[in-house]
Amino acid sequence: MTDTPPTRCGVVAVLGAPNAGKSTLVNSLVGQKVAITSAKAQTTRARMLGIALHETDDAPTQMILVDTPGIFAPRRRLDRAMVSAAWEGAEAADAVLLLVDPIKQRRHELEPLLETLAERPERKILVLNKVDRAKKEPLLALAQELGGKVDFAEIFFVSALTGEGVGELKDHLARMMPEGDWMYPEDQVSDASERLLAAEITREQLYQQLHEELPYDSAVRPEKYELRKDGSVEIHQQIVVTRDNQRAIVLGKGGSKIKAIGEAARKELSEVLGVKVHLFLHVKVLENWAEDKELFEEIGLDWVR
Repeated sequence: MTDTPPTRCGVVAVLGAPNAGKSTLVNSLVGQKVAITSAKAQTTRARMLGIALHETDDAPTQMILVDTPGIFAPRRRLDRAMVSAAWEGAEAADAVLLLVDPIKQRRHELEPLLETLAERPERKILVLNKVDRAKKEPLLALAQELGGKVDFAEIFFVSALTGEGVGELKDHLARMMPEGDWMYPEDQVSDASERLLAAEITREQLYQQLHEELPYDSAVRPEKYELRKDGSVEIHQQIVVTRDNQRAIVLGKGGSKIKAIGEAARKELSEVLGVKVHLFLHVKVLENWAEDKELFEEIGLDWVR
């Protein structure tokens, strides 16, 4: 009887100020899209998990990447739920990765994060992103400064967008993972249910196409997700906004905007799911949706007082 080689499995929490590039990095480590990426801050709401597989010399490794919402000063209940989800994601981790955008830095959000991290027991790794765009000297000075505030086990310089340095980072993370059985099947890249992933993809399109006009007062609520006999998927979603004028913005002239959003989301969904997708969207005005416990749970967040 041959001994099966040992496997490694562990959790990596990805933390950072809003817009540092966390989702892009998670997607880059996994090798395909699992977390939505958007140029607008605070896009990730739920604890989106990506699952990265890596072969080190001694053991095939599975890394569960917890893509935490950007941590920022929470004002509304929605913000509090997002921050709470971020720290919960870090608690069970075998490694905590702090991703910093050296160009924007966002000091007011980075400093409290550094203070909290300094007190935490997990092994911490500093990753400076956007090396394809940042100047070398300020980058090294920033690495030295942040390394003086928190005891980082390692410092990496990467570009989540181009993939530069990501291979070395992935290799190092894999070696940090403890020996253990894999938590997920080999072909699974995310634990977000397909219903939730589908809603996230529509929400990303909502932001991409409406940039400034639609603040973060919108949510996409999964309503129906079913397989048709021909193998295609039928998805119904509700776009929730807080005011009538926002509804008009989402619909666009003669329904042109919601049609474009639906078309782009449907195309991406068929690529991600690998089947034909029929997507139906409608818009609902709910003035205080951010106070609705049921809706929170539907979009994958815990209700935080």
